[in-house]
Amino acid sequence: MFKGLPNLGSLLKQAQQMGDRMRELNEGLRKRRATGAAGGEMVEVEVNGLLEVLQCRIQPQLLNAADKELLEDLVTAATNQALAKARQLYAEALKDLGGGMEVPGLEEAMRKLMGDQEPPSSST
Repeated sequence: MFKGLPNLGSLLKQAQQMGDRMRELNEGLRKRRATGAAGGEMVEVEVNGLLEVLQCRIQPQLLNAADKELLEDLVTAATNQALAKARQLYAEALKDLGGGMEVPGLEEAMRKLMGDQEPPSSST
């Protein structure tokens, strides 16, 4: 009846190690940065690997132009570009976490995370 208990202990230890590795991964991603730019870099948005917007920089001459719609479009474009780069960082970190081994469902999860884009190949 209790034949599987040694395996259960090993499984729990592996789960704890994976949890520790995920915490380390998240901390590392919190420190990584991705920047998106639009309008010839007149607008730049910086995010971290956890998809948190950290900073938005707008060149003063763009503010002087007083074109509200253009500014809104550029901020949106720069933010989307930065988030796409951060998703790539996150996907690559997850792939590294798996150590190159095939984790069931990881490929699909990464595709969803990246908005149905092709996940990064293991050669990068």
